[in-house]
Amino acid sequence: MIVRELVLGPKRFTDLRAGLPHASPNVLSERLRELEAAGVLRRRTLPPPAASRVYELTEWGAELEHVLDALGRWGARAPNAPEDCGMSPDAHLLSLRTLFDPELAGDFSASLDIRLGDECFRAVVAGGELELERGEAERPDAVVTTDHTTLLALAHRRAELADALAAGDIEIAGDEGAVAGFVRLFTLPEPALLGA
Repeated sequence: MIVRELVLGPKRFTDLRAGLPHASPNVLSERLRELEAAGVLRRRTLPPPAASRVYELTEWGAELEHVLDALGRWGARAPNAPEDCGMSPDAHLLSLRTLFDPELAGDFSASLDIRLGDECFRAVVAGGELELERGEAERPDAVVTTDHTTLLALAHRRAELADALAAGDIEIAGDEGAVAGFVRLFTLPEPALLGA
């Protein structure tokens, strides 16, 4: 789960604690030390004015992204998925990556800033690929402000964009068509059959 929280970019200890609320500070500190000693992540200090100490994946640690994507695809097929499993904003965004369907993307391209509370993520679709990372795009086609529940409801096709806009559950600054195209690029797999 620590690796999952670092896939989209560096985080401070307090940010990791917020994303992993069930881990005690002592347990989290110990796991971070173990992962650093193993070469999966490293600590560094950001340049001023931030000057915060952050944790980030090493190049070798970043190779675990593909493992996380595979686990996400496997988990998306859970026959009895829990209603609310308390996922962090990063986990919600990564779930989009696991459900991204390159065939639906075709030649669609867009750059979006997705703001979930205090978190901002850059989503770029181009060439049948989806790139997600923490931060803002230079010139996004649209800036989306919403919550993770609404974003996933749209991507899972349990809600329509027009209804979410009318209800005030999502705000879009910029190209609404780019957002409408983006939320249609995801496919929920069929649940695994029990006993099969």
